[in-house]
Amino acid sequence: MDQTYFRKGFGLKKDIQDSLTSDYASGVVDAFLKGGHTLVAGPLTFRLAKEFGFCYGVDRAVEYAYETRAKFPGRPIALVGEIIHNPHVNARLQQMGVRFLAHGVDGEFDFSGLTTEDVVIMPAFGVTIRDFERLKAIGCVLVDTTCGSVLNVWKRVDAYARDGFTAIIHGKSYHEETKATASQVTKYPGGRYLVVYDMEEARLVCDFIEGRGEAAALAARFADKTSAEFDFATDLERVGIANQTTMLAGESLAIAAELGKSMERRYGDDQREAHFRSFDTICSATQERQDAVLALLEEPLDLMVVVGGYNSSNTCNLAAICQDKGVRTVHIEDADCIDVEAGSVRHQPIRTKEEARIEGWLSGARRIGLTAGASTPNNKIGETVARICESAGVLPELRESLAPGG
Repeated sequence: MDQTYFRKGFGLKKDIQDSLTSDYASGVVDAFLKGGHTLVAGPLTFRLAKEFGFCYGVDRAVEYAYETRAKFPGRPIALVGEIIHNPHVNARLQQMGVRFLAHGVDGEFDFSGLTTEDVVIMPAFGVTIRDFERLKAIGCVLVDTTCGSVLNVWKRVDAYARDGFTAIIHGKSYHEETKATASQVTKYPGGRYLVVYDMEEARLVCDFIEGRGEAAALAARFADKTSAEFDFATDLERVGIANQTTMLAGESLAIAAELGKSMERRYGDDQREAHFRSFDTICSATQERQDAVLALLEEPLDLMVVVGGYNSSNTCNLAAICQDKGVRTVHIEDADCIDVEAGSVRHQPIRTKEEARIEGWLSGARRIGLTAGASTPNNKIGETVARICESAGVLPELRESLAPGG
């Protein structure tokens, strides 16, 4: 196992640093940092959130993937799914010869072409217990980039299952991270989990705990969100709360509080600890980025631009926070979404899954706020600012501000 499983890196940071800088660094972002997160170009004032872009876990996963390529230059390298939810980072890895493993028709990852010669990278989200065991059985070299914050959640649900508590996970049941987290309970006979997406679903569970609602109705609602043979009548007697690390932090805490109150009403205050457990498993980077954007929104802004993958949960949540605070918000994947000639932008409307187009989107925008999801590299932020300036006809002013002494 020691020779085929790696988690702590290969000590090749110096060897890959130039590539990382070339691929992801941004002079525009550097200028923001030097200017107190403010950049002025003609009549436009850009304000960048204090915390933005790559978090530690993403940084580590991307670096480790680059190190893997350097460590095994002659070996075939495969990646389970995507390293992170950013199309540009994933495309760059493909250009480096990393093969992406996809799901087969049965919904399982297709490992059929792997041999002992393959080096397989496990993504920042982690992989399920079943997929890990399948890869071990093949005998591949495994490079594990699972984020430490995700591992912290795994430890909690592991403890819940070991002690006979059902893990209630606030997350998206289809998300790789939530699938991996939920699978941790399967290490124990009788391990149980239930995934709730939002407060509405959590309250359905609360109602049942308090004696309202029917098991059959819940079973239908959560058919694809529970462990096998889940019994609502017995498996909700003792529960422990966890969350997908990229969910809205405030909502995760509120769901935990509601479930705790329901257990008290059902069993009495003095029996709370016997029936309910909750630990703070909110990712610090997710919390910091959400707090930073809330602080930025206290300033007068005409427009908020959120940059990051459309399938990135933490990026979508940042966009939702901005819109919910009443600020005109666009969530774009990258600068290519901005059509300079047409004066329009393609974006993903908040809480939807399909792109839309806005004409004249920069009209009246003079103070523009910016943030980016934890999987968005700095160069994509910088390119977005440059494209906005080009659209507004102030690109020369931006270049001037980036010049030495500017």
